[in-house]
Amino acid sequence: MPRAKNNVAARKRHKKILKLAKGYRLSKHRLYRAAKDQVEKGLQYAYRDRRQKKRHFRRLWIARINAACRAHGLTYSQFIHGLKENKIDLNRKALAHLAMHEPEAFKALVEQVAK
Repeated sequence: MPRAKNNVAARKRHKKILKLAKGYRLSKHRLYRAAKDQVEKGLQYAYRDRRQKKRHFRRLWIARINAACRAHGLTYSQFIHGLKENKIDLNRKALAHLAMHEPEAFKALVEQVAK
């Protein structure tokens, strides 16, 4: 009796990987073995970077808040400490938005903290 290889399932598996590898360069979007390796690596990067994205945005927000604070003669740490003492609960994303797009509101916060 001949050996059954189940080509239907294998084709489905291969097509799934090659579909995920669309847009990759050279043989990595054409050849199954290369595509499989690259898709696997790409999924690892995606998993890692979903977590790193949060860190990167927090760093960006802190840099923006710090720059805006220094323009008003305060450091970032003094500003955050003053916010906590005055019981002003704004997260860094909101503070960065105020610093960039609504400088008058941010200036009012800085003046309140500087008292």
